Amino acid sequence: MNSPLAGLKVLDMSRVLAGPFAGRMLSDLGADVVKVEPPEGDITRLWGANVNGVSGYFNQQNAGKRGLCIDLSLPEGVELVRALAAAADVLIENFRPDVMGRLGLSYEVLSGINPRLVMLSISGFGSEGPESRRAAYAPIIHAESGILDRQAKIADSRPVDMALSIADTNASLHGLVGLLSALYLRERTGRGQHVDIAMIDATLVTDDHVHFALDDAFDMQPMPNEVWDTAGGRMIIAGDFRYIWRRLTERCGVVDPTPAGASLGEKIAARRDAARHFFQHTCKDRAAVIDALDAMNLAWGDVRSSSEALELPTVAHRGTFAAVDDRGGGLRRVTQSPYRFSDARSEVRGGAPHQGEHNEAVLDDWLQPGREQRARWRSALLKKG
Repeated sequence: MNSPLAGLKVLDMSRVLAGPFAGRMLSDLGADVVKVEPPEGDITRLWGANVNGVSGYFNQQNAGKRGLCIDLSLPEGVELVRALAAAADVLIENFRPDVMGRLGLSYEVLSGINPRLVMLSISGFGSEGPESRRAAYAPIIHAESGILDRQAKIADSRPVDMALSIADTNASLHGLVGLLSALYLRERTGRGQHVDIAMIDATLVTDDHVHFALDDAFDMQPMPNEVWDTAGGRMIIAGDFRYIWRRLTERCGVVDPTPAGASLGEKIAARRDAARHFFQHTCKDRAAVIDALDAMNLAWGDVRSSSEALELPTVAHRGTFAAVDDRGGGLRRVTQSPYRFSDARSEVRGGAPHQGEHNEAVLDDWLQPGREQRARWRSALLKKG
C-alpha cells in the first residue's frame, strides 16, 4: 500500500474534534491510531445519525482507528496508559493543561519512560499563561480572536457563530505540522518533543486579515466578496465591488448611470443598481451570467447547500467521499483522506470503532503482556457495543 506513516503507533487520548481530527489524518496516512476513551465515552458518540451503534460525528473523526476504553480513575488504568505510551511514537491529547499532570501522565513523566515519544497537546489558550485553565471550544476562540465581530460588521448584523468549527480543525492541522516536524527531528536527535498548540495562536496566525489590526490600518481593508442574485442563481463573485464595476464597464459595456453632481453615496447606489440589473436582467439565463463572468475573468461560485456540495463533479472525480463498513454488514459514506501522492497512498481505512472494541487486540499488538499483567490491566478495560 506504500502508506507514508505505516508502522507509526499513535495513542489518541483526545476527544471531540481538535485532537481526533489530527488522529484521523494520521490513520489515513497509514499510522496505527488507537483511540482511548473513558467509560462514559467520547461525547461525540451522541452527535449525528446513529448507524449500528456509531454516530455520524464520531465516525467522521475516528474512522480507521482502533478503540480502547480505559478507566483512568483506577491506578491500573494509568499504569496501562504509561505502558502504551512507552510503546507509542505519538500521543495526542486535548484536555485542559493541568489534567494529564494530575493523572500522572505529564510529558515529563511519559518522556522519562519513552524519550522518543512525541506528544501533541492542543488547548484553547496554551499550556501556560494567565488563561491556560480556561475551558475553550471552537466558538469561544472564534469570538475571542475577533472573527465573529469582523463577520458581523461585514454582514451588518449581530455576531453569530460560524457553522463549522474552524478553530478546532485549524489547531489540529497546525498540530499535525508540529508533530510531523518533531518526528522528522527525532530522526536526527533520537529524542521526542512536546508540541504545545494553543487554538488562539493557531487561529490568529492563520488569519490573513490580522495585519490590519497589527498595523492599525482598518481603513485599508478591502471590501468583502459579495453574494449576488443573478439570472443563474445565487453566486459569490470574488473581488470587491470597485473591481467588479470596472470590469463590467470595460468588458461588458455597462454604462455608468451616475448623474452629474451625485454624492459618493448616490454614485455607489446607482452603480450597484446597474450591476444588479446586468446580472439579473441583461443576462437572460445562467449561461449568459457565466459567459459574462468568464469574459471579465472573475472567479465565481454557486451558493450551495451542504447536500448539493456532495454532488459536485469535482467531488465525484476526486473521490472526496468514500464508503466504509457501517458495522452492520452494509456501507456508510464518510470523508476520504484529502492527500493525493504521486507514489504513495492515503485513504480512510474503515469505520470508527465501538467503545473498547480492540482492547485485547491492542494489548497483544503493542504490549504482549503476561498472564498476570493482562489480568491486572483488564480490570481497567471496559467494552461497550
